[in-house]
Amino acid sequence: MSQEEKPILAIRIRGPARVRPEIEDTLGYLRLRKVHNARVIKLTSDVRGMIMRAKDYITWGPIDENTATLLISKRGRIPGNEMLTDDYVRKNSSYKSIDAFAKALVAGTADISDMEGLKPVFRLTPPKKGFRGKRNLPVGMGGVTGDRGQAINELAQRMI
Repeated sequence: MSQEEKPILAIRIRGPARVRPEIEDTLGYLRLRKVHNARVIKLTSDVRGMIMRAKDYITWGPIDENTATLLISKRGRIPGNEMLTDDYVRKNSSYKSIDAFAKALVAGTADISDMEGLKPVFRLTPPKKGFRGKRNLPVGMGGVTGDRGQAINELAQRMI
């Protein structure tokens, strides 16, 4: 697998006020319609273009195995808004546990759609101790939007 197809975690940071319609459409295509929604997405060239268009409203970075396991086990939802369990994973996929599924997801050999019934969007809470930056500036300028690199895992863990 190429570097381009590594999975990333994308989180919507800013709300719908004063968003241009084409950017709102792009956020809809990414399924990041509400603030604090997160998705694990394979970073293809098409997705990279959508991420760049919506960069002022989301933050993203490569997800690690620990964060993926925590995200799926605590925030993964199945039909009926029930939590994802190891038993459900065994029955509805080829994986034996949430840990095995998260490991395959981070390695790029699995996708969220491989788990039958798992909702692709994870609803998170606001981060503990705040965002630590201005919401309308990129990460490089002391803000919270844009590419965070590995720091996305620390933010995601505070939001789970």
